[in-house]
Amino acid sequence: MAAKEDFYKLLGVDRNASDAEIKKSYRSMAMKYHPDRNADNPEAAEVKFKQIKEAYEILSDAKKRSAYDQFGHAGVDQSGGGRPGGFGAESFSDVFGDVFGDIFGGGRRGGTTQRGDDLRYNLELSLEEAVAGTESKIRIPVAVACGECTGTGAKKGSSPVICSMCHGHGQVRMQQGFFSVQQACPTCRGTGKQIKDPCGKCHGQGRVQESKTLSAKIPAGVDTGDRIRLTGEGEAGERGAPAGDLYVQIQVKDHAIFTRDGANLYCEVPISFVTACLGDDIHVPTLDGKVALKIPAETQTGKLFRLRGKGVKPVRGGAVGDLLCKVQIETPVNLTKDQKALVEQFGASLSGGGQKHNPQEHSWTDGVKSFFDKLTG
Repeated sequence: MAAKEDFYKLLGVDRNASDAEIKKSYRSMAMKYHPDRNADNPEAAEVKFKQIKEAYEILSDAKKRSAYDQFGHAGVDQSGGGRPGGFGAESFSDVFGDVFGDIFGGGRRGGTTQRGDDLRYNLELSLEEAVAGTESKIRIPVAVACGECTGTGAKKGSSPVICSMCHGHGQVRMQQGFFSVQQACPTCRGTGKQIKDPCGKCHGQGRVQESKTLSAKIPAGVDTGDRIRLTGEGEAGERGAPAGDLYVQIQVKDHAIFTRDGANLYCEVPISFVTACLGDDIHVPTLDGKVALKIPAETQTGKLFRLRGKGVKPVRGGAVGDLLCKVQIETPVNLTKDQKALVEQFGASLSGGGQKHNPQEHSWTDGVKSFFDKLTG
């Protein structure tokens, strides 16, 4: 059996080609080698056409493309990606369903009305609301079914009739050069029906624009980027078709005290120099109220204290997170003359202690000295 040609060469693209470049090249070559366009040698064209289709099926699929890049044809043949069994008549229709669907707007839907569009609403929440859950009232402009004609688009007392062009099928066949292409009927826009006597309120659309207020229940634990779907609260479909959905996109506002990272909360806690030296019991805030935190003697700035179970319970389940408090030692300001003298006395009393009182300072100084010795050595 002859070795298969490289898929990238078949499509005329390099190995770093984007998905869009691969698709564009595939369309061009599929048109070029379709047997109907190569009447002088349809057999050879069909072979080439099948090879191009196989190459596109592999390179347009991220997992199959990765396997092919690593292991070549063996990688995709073993995974069943190459479809060695063959390409029948259905393969040609699949290819050109993809190609002409974008070019001519054709689809495979029959004479049915289209579901309404989905909508998106951006909802800002405080951290407290996101953690505890809430119920928010939201007001949105939306197309709703016309009450006058109950969404049919036809004047009250009349009904839509079968489309005279597509005879209720919703699609018509158009000749495009060598090809016969099926597309949505331009008269009825794919619905299969025509409005002879349109509704005066919606002008035959079956929908009118209104604003409506909805109540959105926000579950506890949501975070920025989460979406909540309200089924059937999107745009009404055309002429009585089902409505789309409304997606509420969550955005949690910055908090003055806490920062959230998944299930955990973080906050910075300023402590005095005296508390850091001698230790003390202080109170820190949580979303449930104040709790006591014991600061041990000789605490260094940046020290993290973990308060278990004081974080967030994730909306998708799992253990409640923790609150991590990072202490920051404040340097006294606005000292009086006497206070400055006391600080100087205190500093002098430490100067003879060396590394015993300032371990981090001496460790850092030794590291800097070693660094410069290496540079000059």
